[in-house]
Amino acid sequence: MEIRLAQRLAALRTERGQSLEELALASGISRATLSRLERGETSPTASLLGKLCAVHGISMSRLLAGVEPQSASLVPQAAQTVWVDPQSGFQRRMVSPPSRDFKMEMVEVTIPAGAVVSYEVPTVHGTEQQFWMLEGILELTLDDAHYRLQAGDCLRFHMHGAARFFCPGPEAVRYVSLSCAP
Repeated sequence: MEIRLAQRLAALRTERGQSLEELALASGISRATLSRLERGETSPTASLLGKLCAVHGISMSRLLAGVEPQSASLVPQAAQTVWVDPQSGFQRRMVSPPSRDFKMEMVEVTIPAGAVVSYEVPTVHGTEQQFWMLEGILELTLDDAHYRLQAGDCLRFHMHGAARFFCPGPEAVRYVSLSCAP
């Protein structure tokens, strides 16, 4: 999957007619890092992917789905793509990946105890999201709003700004994220 992701990142940039320098300016990521990502020499973090998705105007789910073949109506667990952030251990399992036939996406997220995942800007402004907590505790900051979520809680919101996810532990947090782009 890492090589296909690298190829997808390079394709998105070239489809837009951008040079590495232009993408570096737009994303705030160094040209050297972008080059290594596109050659598959390094694995992107969730933060880097978030910045690139924001520049390209696509959700992270759509980016990751673009490296996998289109799926049928049934998505067996064995066919659900898992991506792990090499820096934080943040894990995304594409339970119901994006598709041209469906607007909604379903992702199972696991964040290890003590891990922090931050996004400076949303990948797609106005995306409707709902988090249903399965295990653990999640401290979530959306712009200036702070939430402490635990198993059974559900939070509904529209993404418009920065987001910070923190799992205070002592166990990992696991939740289902449903999202629908505007």
